[in-house]
Amino acid sequence: MTDGRKLVSLHDAATYITKLPKEEAAATEWQSAISELMLAVERNRPTMLARIGFMQALNRHRVREFNPDRKDHHWGKRKLKRDQ
Repeated sequence: MTDGRKLVSLHDAATYITKLPKEEAAATEWQSAISELMLAVERNRPTMLARIGFMQALNRHRVREFNPDRKDHHWGKRKLKRDQ
């Protein structure tokens, strides 16, 4: 959530979505989150998809940044025993 609180249950997620303004709830990200939440509740489907949809809807205006200073992956350059 935007105020730093954590969602603990599907009920909390549903309550948060129902309190959204109509213009914001009409966004495609929120519509996707709502449909996955309903499928999770009604048909006992995995809640992970509902969580992913909810997080994408919450962070839809945030731009992901590329950080070139990040640590390289361990599979970057392979060293063989003969080259040591």
